[in-house]
Order: sequence, then C-alpha cells, then structure tokens
Amino acid sequence: MTGFSVLDLSPVVEGGDVRRALQETTRYAQAADRLGFTRFWLAEHHNMPGIASAATAVALAHVAANTSTIHVGSGGVMLPNHAPLMVAEQFGTLEALHPGRIDLGLGRAPGTDGATARALRRYFDSADQFPRDVMELQAFLDDPIPGQSVTAWPGAGSKVPIWLLGSSLFSAELAAHLGLPFAFASHFAPELLLPALRTYRAGFRPSKALAQPYAMAALNVCAADTDAAAERLATSMQLAFAAVVTGKPGRLKPPVDDVSAHLTPDQIGAVRSRLEHAAIGGPERVRERLADFIALTGVDEVMTTGMIFDVDARIRSLEITAEAAKGL
Repeated sequence: MTGFSVLDLSPVVEGGDVRRALQETTRYAQAADRLGFTRFWLAEHHNMPGIASAATAVALAHVAANTSTIHVGSGGVMLPNHAPLMVAEQFGTLEALHPGRIDLGLGRAPGTDGATARALRRYFDSADQFPRDVMELQAFLDDPIPGQSVTAWPGAGSKVPIWLLGSSLFSAELAAHLGLPFAFASHFAPELLLPALRTYRAGFRPSKALAQPYAMAALNVCAADTDAAAERLATSMQLAFAAVVTGKPGRLKPPVDDVSAHLTPDQIGAVRSRLEHAAIGGPERVRERLADFIALTGVDEVMTTGMIFDVDARIRSLEITAEAAKGL
C-alpha cells in the first residue's frame, strides 16, 4: 500500500496576513491528522510574501503541538542556510517535545534569491558542502562518542529521521550513497522525476537508517466535488506558478473563471510544464490520476500538495484525496 502525506506551503492569501496563514495551516494539519495521512511537512522559503513558513522549525513546533499522531517535519530545511549544529538542536528539541513524530527533510538549495542568501549570512559555497554538512548533522543526531568535543544538547541520541529532498540527480545520488530516504520535488520540477528515482534505486546502499530504498514523490492535487469546481480552484495555483516564473512572487490570489485572461501564452505554457504531474478534478478523476502516478513512479509514498485559496476548500480537497487514495 502506498503512503500518502501532505506538503503545505502555508500560503498567505491576498487580503490575509501571516497570522491567518499559520492559523489555516494548523487547521489543515489537523484535518490531515484526522484523515490518517502519514506526515505533514512545511517548507523553508525566504523573501516570499506568499509563504509563511520561513521559520520552519518554529512553525512545525506549533503544528506538532496542535496535532496528535501525524508525523510533522520539514520539506525541507535548506541546509546551506544553517549550521548543522543549530539544526540538530532545533530538531532535537522538537523530537524531545513530540517523540517519534518528527521528520527532518533537507534540501541543498537556499530556497531564495541571491540577495536574500547573502542576508542569511551563509557563504555561496555552502551548497557545495552539502554532503559534508549532511554527515555532520547525522553525527550530531546520533549517539555521542567518548571524547566528542562538540555535542548537540538537545539533539544527541535523538536519531531524528533524515530525508534528502531534491529536484535533480544530485540528491538522488547522495541519498543512495548514504542510505537515506529520498523525496523528489515533482510538484514543481517534473522533468527529472523518473531519472532521479532510477538513480536513487540503482545506487542505494543499505545503512543504519534504512535497509532498502524508500522513495517519495510530490504531486499537485486540487480536488473538489466536481471536475469544473476543481479546475476553477486550481487557477490560484496556476497564477502562483506564473508569478514565480516571472520573478514576481506574491500572495496567493483567489481563483478566476478564465486563467488565460490573466496570463500570457508563454506563462500558460510554463505553468503547464510545471503541472505535468497533477491530479485536478472531482473524486473519480483524482483517484485515476493518483493511480496513474503510482503506476508511473512506483513510489512508496506520495506527498500531495496544492495551493488553494480558501482553507475550507483546501480541507475539502484533502478529504476527497483521502477517500480517493483508499486501496491504492
């Protein structure tokens, strides 16, 4: 049976604010918990007015405190922005507060633009040091050894599960080499999905963390009671993708009747390429798209995501997805 999880970007909607976004994220996480999804992840992005989860560990602490059994984690923490010791302390603290429920997904990109990366006070070669930093972080979360000069308190011995996230072959190769679970960002970078999964599975080496490869892939999902209603809701996501493509990210806009009246043909083409893997529609169409995606990828887990303007519609989409996923 394939697992199903949720990635939330904690969208700040047009006319809303960060407080509202985080409150809606909490409601969304509670719905995912109630519906039996495996995990609920938040992503680290910076200088993005439409995303409220930049301080990812802080937002995760609130979500974990307001849910019961669902795994809560990062999808992901952008490790080049942080010292591994500090990440170990943050997630060691989360694990101490919510034992057995915390995931640590790691990405290699800064999650922002160059000027903001400089403002984060991290060097530009940090991404090149990603493999070393991952292993350093693993060591901080593992049991301390005699004579160790620097120890993460809290964090040491917590063994918080580490995932590697990627949109290229690099993290697939590293996850395979280190024997870690791998999650591919096919919700915005679909073109390398299948090559990355092949690379990961072919090169996987068993480790203390994982005996055999475990792969997850993200899928944009927008479900409603009818195909037409879902297609209208999905225009918010299309407008958001277009804003990012043009370098003008903003707050999430409400759905529109005709997206072609708001985007150029080039923008529509760029959006369609980003949404190559998507399940948009009523219950039957969503179930068919989920089944097709699982058959195509053979992943162990699907991470559903989707930018929907109204939180009640977002929760309804989750309910339909949960029903559609049964037995897949």
